[in-house]
Amino acid sequence: MDFKAQTFDIDPTPPNRVSRKLSFLCKIFAFALLQMSFNISAEVAEQQASTLAGKPLFSAPPSEGALTKLTIARNAYIASPDDPDLLIWWGRRMAYTGNFLGAIDIFTQGIEKFPNDPRFYRHRGHRYISVREFKNASNTLEVAAKLISGTRNEIEPDGLPNAMGIPISSLHGNTWYHLGLAYYLQHDWSNALRAYTHGFNAARNPDNQVSTTHWRYMILRRMGRHTEANEVLENISEDMKVIENTNYYNLCLFYKGSITLEELTKDLGDNPGGAAIAYGVANWHYVEGDTAEARKQLEALTATKSWAGFGYIAAESDLFRWSSR
Repeated sequence: MDFKAQTFDIDPTPPNRVSRKLSFLCKIFAFALLQMSFNISAEVAEQQASTLAGKPLFSAPPSEGALTKLTIARNAYIASPDDPDLLIWWGRRMAYTGNFLGAIDIFTQGIEKFPNDPRFYRHRGHRYISVREFKNASNTLEVAAKLISGTRNEIEPDGLPNAMGIPISSLHGNTWYHLGLAYYLQHDWSNALRAYTHGFNAARNPDNQVSTTHWRYMILRRMGRHTEANEVLENISEDMKVIENTNYYNLCLFYKGSITLEELTKDLGDNPGGAAIAYGVANWHYVEGDTAEARKQLEALTATKSWAGFGYIAAESDLFRWSSR
């Protein structure tokens, strides 16, 4: 089936999308020229998104190593333009420099060229989340979910390998994970729970189990289904061999009462991992009825620099929606 005809329309001019006057090809050419001398590109330096409240967001300057890998990925695709794997890696490497808009453009090019490859929808949906286009994210990821239905799951190569060099994620798992997140950020709890339940069922290892359990627990608490929330924690034990998602694991152990709040929150950094824990704790205060403390912690989280982290984005979404009531 050709899913280009799906009814999940993508808004061509969402309110948070930064206006871009140059054509895609012209921008990529300009970006490539600047990369050759390893200067900060105009693409990364320009505004990538706006917060839900309208504050402009800019990525930090990319490292020389990130730019080198991007150049290699781009040149590899140019040499073999019919290889979808190479186009995906170009888009992923673009995102790793902080250029999320450029990555979205590349994945869109991939969808046009390889319309039945779910990986392009999965990655574009992820980066729509980064730039706060949540509806576009869920619509795009729903197409990915339909395309993976009935297919064999596959390991997704790591762009940023963990310390053990063992990939922990899969195409199916990442599709459902990001779809669940896209709905969560819209406060669409039922669809978020549906997606994360699929994600848990697709889990291939403890890392996937703890990440999906964390979100399922939070969603069920938001829905007032507290008994079910505690039941999902039954899959969590203190002897799980978690490689990468230790922040989600520790949050689950905290929810179970296996570690204290002090143990959970010591040495939090201003990074996506620290943002994940900070958001989980703030959400816990909220569902426990301490809305003042929850708001205080969410505001502190959104004052950090980790604006691309999922915890930061979730905090931003909550504060924006609460202010709109």
